[in-house]
Amino acid sequence: MKALIIEDEYPAAERLEKLLKKLDSRIEISGVLESVESAKRWFKSGQTVDIIFSDIQLSDGLSFQIFEDFPAHSPIIFTTSYDEYAIKAFKVKSIDYLLKPIKLPELEEAIKKYENFKQDFSPQAYAQKVESMLDSLEMSRRTYKTRFLVKNGEQLVPIHQEQVAYFYTANEMSCLVASDGRQFLVDYNLEELESMIDPLSFFRLNRQFIGRITAIQKIYTYFNGKLKVELRPETAQEIMVSREKAPAFKAWLDE
Repeated sequence: MKALIIEDEYPAAERLEKLLKKLDSRIEISGVLESVESAKRWFKSGQTVDIIFSDIQLSDGLSFQIFEDFPAHSPIIFTTSYDEYAIKAFKVKSIDYLLKPIKLPELEEAIKKYENFKQDFSPQAYAQKVESMLDSLEMSRRTYKTRFLVKNGEQLVPIHQEQVAYFYTANEMSCLVASDGRQFLVDYNLEELESMIDPLSFFRLNRQFIGRITAIQKIYTYFNGKLKVELRPETAQEIMVSREKAPAFKAWLDE
């Protein structure tokens, strides 16, 4: 098996190389590259390997810049110190990762996954999967709004995003409903709000409602594949999730 290591920290690269040799002395290290640019030059030369171990944060940028220019035609195992959201993105897309400092049992398990994975490996399908994963990673790196400054009588009150139960629109106005039942007008429409808030915590239920996961109380199956949702605090409006949105909604709840 030929392996490529993309890592800008020499001790980390050296450790990974030693662990790989310890697992299987027949593993051939085809190169150790320390930057986005050196990796691009390597791929441009037309060289190929069986597996790629790639750090994310390199000296001159993020490694996904490499795979934007040179679609991955070999399985990638990312080595990362990224936070839980990025890790969740890797899990969702079924691309393995190793947390630094890398330990032998975890590396061995990753190699076993690779051995099973390569049986049905399709370069074209895998390149699409990597592209999708990178989109998720970009989303996970975004900074989302943490507070909303709302008017309460003559006062301005900051509402932390964790206090938000849901947003809804009525009569062309957008309202924030706090978990304690208080309601405030906000100066954004739902489309703008959807781009500001963390999609791991909030979901666009329909055209009128965006709900926080902690506000979802009950879900009922409904006619024609729709779902009926009850929120807390309660609302007089019936909230339906369309048949088209239902699979994504259930996947969001099940993460």
